[in-house]
Amino acid sequence: MNKEPIIEVENLTTRYGDTTILENVSFRVSRGEIFMLLGASGCGKSTLLKHLNGLLRPSSGRIIVNGTDITAADEDTMREVQKTIGVLFQADALFSSMTIFENIALPLYEYTDLTPGMIDRIVKMKLALVNLPGYENHMPSELSGGMRKRAALARAMALDPLLLFFDEPWAGLDPVTAAELDILIRSINTAMGTTMVIVTQELASIFGLAQRVIMLDKSVRGIIAQGDPTELKEHSQDLKVINYFNRKATGGD
Repeated sequence: MNKEPIIEVENLTTRYGDTTILENVSFRVSRGEIFMLLGASGCGKSTLLKHLNGLLRPSSGRIIVNGTDITAADEDTMREVQKTIGVLFQADALFSSMTIFENIALPLYEYTDLTPGMIDRIVKMKLALVNLPGYENHMPSELSGGMRKRAALARAMALDPLLLFFDEPWAGLDPVTAAELDILIRSINTAMGTTMVIVTQELASIFGLAQRVIMLDKSVRGIIAQGDPTELKEHSQDLKVINYFNRKATGGD
Protein backbone atom coordinates (compact mmCIF):
# COMPACT_ATOMS: atom_id res chain seq x y z
CA MET A 1 0.00 0.00 0.00
CA ASN A 2 1.30 3.43 -1.00
CA LYS A 3 1.04 5.92 1.87
CA GLU A 4 0.48 8.79 -0.56
CA PRO A 5 -3.14 9.97 -0.21
CA ILE A 6 -5.50 9.58 -3.14
CA ILE A 7 -8.40 11.09 -1.16
CA GLU A 8 -8.11 13.97 1.30
CA VAL A 9 -11.17 15.13 3.22
CA GLU A 10 -10.86 18.43 5.06
CA ASN A 11 -13.48 19.75 7.52
CA LEU A 12 -16.42 18.27 5.63
CA THR A 13 -19.85 19.31 6.89
CA THR A 14 -23.24 18.16 5.62
CA ARG A 15 -26.52 19.82 6.51
CA TYR A 16 -30.08 19.18 5.40
CA GLY A 17 -32.02 22.27 6.43
CA ASP A 18 -31.42 22.74 10.15
CA THR A 19 -30.15 19.17 10.62
CA THR A 20 -26.39 18.55 10.63
CA ILE A 21 -25.45 15.02 9.53
CA LEU A 22 -21.66 15.37 9.47
CA GLU A 23 -19.57 18.17 10.97
CA ASN A 24 -15.90 19.01 10.40
CA VAL A 25 -14.95 15.48 9.29
CA SER A 26 -11.33 15.06 8.14
CA PHE A 27 -9.38 11.98 7.04
CA ARG A 28 -7.22 10.58 4.25
CA VAL A 29 -7.30 7.44 2.12
CA SER A 30 -3.98 6.10 0.84
CA ARG A 31 -3.39 4.82 -2.67
CA GLY A 32 -3.99 1.10 -2.96
CA GLU A 33 -5.78 0.90 0.39
CA ILE A 34 -8.92 -1.05 1.28
CA PHE A 35 -10.61 1.56 3.46
CA MET A 36 -13.98 1.05 5.15
CA LEU A 37 -16.62 3.43 6.50
CA LEU A 38 -18.38 1.97 9.54
CA GLY A 39 -21.00 2.95 12.10
CA ALA A 40 -24.56 2.39 13.20
CA SER A 41 -27.48 3.15 10.91
CA GLY A 42 -28.09 6.85 10.41
CA CYS A 43 -24.54 7.97 11.17
CA GLY A 44 -23.90 9.31 7.66
CA LYS A 45 -21.85 6.52 6.02
CA SER A 46 -23.71 6.45 2.71
CA THR A 47 -23.93 10.24 2.63
CA LEU A 48 -20.16 10.44 3.07
CA LEU A 49 -19.63 7.91 0.28
CA LYS A 50 -21.77 10.04 -2.06
CA HIS A 51 -19.59 13.03 -1.23
CA LEU A 52 -16.42 11.06 -2.00
CA ASN A 53 -17.61 9.83 -5.39
CA GLY A 54 -18.96 13.23 -6.43
CA LEU A 55 -22.67 12.38 -6.40
CA LEU A 56 -23.36 14.87 -3.58
CA ARG A 57 -21.61 18.11 -2.66
CA PRO A 58 -21.09 18.85 1.04
CA SER A 59 -22.36 22.01 2.72
CA SER A 60 -18.75 23.02 3.40
CA GLY A 61 -15.24 21.61 3.45
CA ARG A 62 -13.01 20.16 0.76
CA ILE A 63 -12.63 16.75 -0.88
CA ILE A 64 -9.50 16.28 -2.97
CA VAL A 65 -9.52 13.21 -5.21
CA ASN A 66 -6.25 12.39 -6.98
CA GLY A 67 -5.19 16.02 -6.74
CA THR A 68 -8.50 17.61 -7.81
CA ASP A 69 -10.77 19.46 -5.40
CA ILE A 70 -14.10 17.97 -6.45
CA THR A 71 -16.05 20.31 -4.19
CA ALA A 72 -14.98 23.20 -6.44
CA ALA A 73 -14.87 21.35 -9.77
CA ASP A 74 -16.92 22.45 -12.76
CA GLU A 75 -18.92 19.95 -14.80
CA ASP A 76 -16.13 19.16 -17.29
CA THR A 77 -13.54 18.65 -14.56
CA MET A 78 -15.92 16.46 -12.58
CA ARG A 79 -16.56 14.35 -15.65
CA GLU A 80 -12.81 13.72 -16.00
CA VAL A 81 -12.55 12.77 -12.32
CA GLN A 82 -15.49 10.38 -12.61
CA LYS A 83 -13.70 8.52 -15.39
CA THR A 84 -11.23 7.41 -12.70
CA ILE A 85 -13.99 6.23 -10.34
CA GLY A 86 -16.07 3.06 -10.33
CA VAL A 87 -19.11 2.56 -8.10
CA LEU A 88 -20.80 -0.66 -6.98
CA PHE A 89 -24.21 0.24 -5.60
CA GLN A 90 -25.99 -1.72 -2.87
CA ALA A 91 -28.74 -2.99 -5.18
CA ASP A 92 -26.24 -3.60 -8.06
CA ALA A 93 -28.16 -1.04 -10.23
CA LEU A 94 -27.86 -3.11 -13.40
CA PHE A 95 -30.27 -2.02 -16.13
CA SER A 96 -32.82 -4.84 -16.29
CA SER A 97 -33.66 -4.23 -19.95
CA MET A 98 -30.02 -4.59 -21.04
CA THR A 99 -27.85 -7.68 -21.35
CA ILE A 100 -24.84 -8.01 -19.08
CA PHE A 101 -22.66 -7.07 -22.06
CA GLU A 102 -24.66 -3.90 -22.69
CA ASN A 103 -24.50 -2.95 -19.01
CA ILE A 104 -20.71 -3.23 -18.88
CA ALA A 105 -20.20 -1.62 -22.29
CA LEU A 106 -22.30 1.44 -21.39
CA PRO A 107 -19.52 3.48 -19.67
CA LEU A 108 -17.09 2.51 -22.43
CA TYR A 109 -19.41 3.92 -25.09
CA GLU A 110 -20.14 6.99 -22.97
CA TYR A 111 -16.60 7.94 -21.94
CA THR A 112 -14.31 6.56 -24.68
CA ASP A 113 -13.89 6.54 -28.46
CA LEU A 114 -13.02 2.84 -28.58
CA THR A 115 -14.20 0.75 -31.51
CA PRO A 116 -16.98 -1.82 -30.99
CA GLY A 117 -14.41 -4.59 -31.41
CA MET A 118 -12.19 -3.21 -28.66
CA ILE A 119 -15.18 -2.71 -26.37
CA ASP A 120 -16.21 -6.32 -27.00
CA ARG A 121 -12.76 -7.54 -25.90
CA ILE A 122 -12.72 -5.32 -22.81
CA VAL A 123 -16.18 -6.47 -21.69
CA LYS A 124 -15.17 -10.11 -22.01
CA MET A 125 -11.93 -9.43 -20.10
CA LYS A 126 -13.85 -7.76 -17.26
CA LEU A 127 -16.31 -10.64 -17.06
CA ALA A 128 -13.44 -13.11 -16.87
CA LEU A 129 -11.87 -11.00 -14.11
CA VAL A 130 -15.01 -11.38 -11.94
CA ASN A 131 -15.39 -15.09 -12.79
CA LEU A 132 -18.32 -14.64 -15.17
CA PRO A 133 -16.88 -15.66 -18.56
CA GLY A 134 -19.54 -16.41 -21.15
CA TYR A 135 -22.35 -14.53 -19.42
CA GLU A 136 -22.31 -11.45 -21.65
CA ASN A 137 -25.60 -12.30 -23.40
CA HIS A 138 -27.55 -13.07 -20.23
CA MET A 139 -30.08 -10.68 -18.75
CA PRO A 140 -29.65 -9.57 -15.12
CA SER A 141 -32.82 -11.49 -14.17
CA GLU A 142 -31.14 -14.71 -15.27
CA LEU A 143 -28.32 -14.33 -12.74
CA SER A 144 -28.22 -15.07 -9.03
CA GLY A 145 -27.75 -12.25 -6.53
CA GLY A 146 -24.04 -12.95 -6.16
CA MET A 147 -23.56 -13.11 -9.93
CA ARG A 148 -25.33 -9.78 -10.38
CA LYS A 149 -22.98 -8.24 -7.81
CA ARG A 150 -20.02 -9.52 -9.77
CA ALA A 151 -21.48 -8.27 -13.05
CA ALA A 152 -22.00 -4.86 -11.46
CA LEU A 153 -18.40 -4.96 -10.27
CA ALA A 154 -17.27 -5.69 -13.82
CA ARG A 155 -19.20 -2.62 -14.99
CA ALA A 156 -17.65 -0.50 -12.21
CA MET A 157 -14.23 -1.62 -13.44
CA ALA A 158 -14.91 -1.05 -17.14
CA LEU A 159 -12.76 2.09 -17.34
CA ASP A 160 -9.91 0.68 -15.19
CA PRO A 161 -10.63 3.10 -12.35
CA LEU A 162 -8.09 4.25 -9.79
CA LEU A 163 -10.85 4.16 -7.17
CA LEU A 164 -13.68 1.74 -6.49
CA PHE A 165 -16.52 2.73 -4.15
CA PHE A 166 -18.79 0.06 -2.66
CA ASP A 167 -22.07 0.68 -0.82
CA GLU A 168 -22.94 -2.37 1.32
CA PRO A 169 -21.68 -4.87 -1.31
CA TRP A 170 -22.50 -7.90 0.88
CA ALA A 171 -26.14 -6.92 1.50
CA GLY A 172 -28.49 -9.79 0.68
CA LEU A 173 -25.75 -12.35 0.09
CA ASP A 174 -25.48 -15.69 1.88
CA PRO A 175 -22.26 -16.33 3.87
CA VAL A 176 -20.61 -18.48 1.20
CA THR A 177 -21.32 -15.99 -1.60
CA ALA A 178 -20.18 -13.12 0.64
CA ALA A 179 -16.90 -14.93 1.31
CA GLU A 180 -16.41 -15.44 -2.44
CA LEU A 181 -16.91 -11.70 -2.95
CA ASP A 182 -14.28 -11.05 -0.24
CA ILE A 183 -11.78 -13.16 -2.19
CA LEU A 184 -12.59 -11.35 -5.42
CA ILE A 185 -12.23 -7.90 -3.86
CA ARG A 186 -8.90 -8.84 -2.28
CA SER A 187 -7.57 -10.31 -5.52
CA ILE A 188 -8.46 -7.19 -7.51
CA ASN A 189 -6.86 -4.95 -4.92
CA THR A 190 -3.69 -7.07 -4.86
CA ALA A 191 -3.38 -7.55 -8.62
CA MET A 192 -4.33 -4.07 -9.76
CA GLY A 193 -3.56 -1.85 -6.79
CA THR A 194 -7.04 -0.32 -6.99
CA THR A 195 -7.98 1.86 -4.02
CA MET A 196 -11.26 0.70 -2.48
CA VAL A 197 -13.60 2.61 -0.19
CA ILE A 198 -16.36 0.44 1.24
CA VAL A 199 -19.45 1.17 3.34
CA THR A 200 -20.41 -1.95 5.28
CA GLN A 201 -21.65 -3.48 8.53
CA GLU A 202 -20.30 -6.98 7.80
CA LEU A 203 -17.81 -7.73 10.58
CA ALA A 204 -16.35 -10.81 8.88
CA SER A 205 -15.46 -8.77 5.80
CA ILE A 206 -14.27 -5.83 7.91
CA PHE A 207 -11.76 -8.02 9.78
CA GLY A 208 -10.87 -10.01 6.67
CA LEU A 209 -10.31 -7.15 4.23
CA ALA A 210 -10.01 -3.69 5.76
CA GLN A 211 -6.54 -2.24 6.10
CA ARG A 212 -7.99 0.79 7.87
CA VAL A 213 -11.42 2.00 8.93
CA ILE A 214 -13.15 5.07 10.26
CA MET A 215 -16.17 4.66 12.52
CA LEU A 216 -18.82 7.37 12.42
CA ASP A 217 -21.27 8.16 15.21
CA LYS A 218 -24.55 10.01 14.89
CA SER A 219 -24.31 11.72 18.27
CA VAL A 220 -20.99 13.43 17.49
CA ARG A 221 -21.78 13.85 13.76
CA GLY A 222 -18.35 12.56 12.90
CA ILE A 223 -15.51 10.12 13.53
CA ILE A 224 -15.16 8.40 16.92
CA ALA A 225 -12.48 5.86 15.93
CA GLN A 226 -10.06 5.13 13.12
CA GLY A 227 -7.31 2.62 12.43
CA ASP A 228 -6.88 -1.13 12.07
CA PRO A 229 -10.19 -2.85 12.96
CA THR A 230 -8.55 -5.65 14.97
CA GLU A 231 -6.62 -3.13 17.05
CA LEU A 232 -9.79 -1.11 17.62
CA LYS A 233 -11.64 -4.23 18.74
CA GLU A 234 -8.92 -5.26 21.17
CA HIS A 235 -7.65 -1.94 22.48
CA SER A 236 -10.30 0.77 22.13
CA GLN A 237 -11.47 2.45 25.34
CA ASP A 238 -14.67 3.78 23.74
CA LEU A 239 -17.69 1.68 24.77
CA LYS A 240 -19.48 2.32 21.46
CA VAL A 241 -16.48 1.04 19.54
CA ILE A 242 -16.10 -1.99 21.82
CA ASN A 243 -19.79 -2.87 21.48
CA TYR A 244 -19.75 -2.43 17.70
CA PHE A 245 -16.78 -4.69 17.03
CA ASN A 246 -17.92 -7.30 19.56
CA ARG A 247 -21.58 -7.29 18.48
CA LYS A 248 -22.88 -6.22 21.86
CA ALA A 249 -26.21 -4.48 22.36
CA THR A 250 -26.03 -1.00 23.86
CA GLY A 251 -29.25 -1.26 25.80
CA GLY A 252 -32.96 -1.85 25.45
CA ASP A 253 -35.46 -4.30 26.92
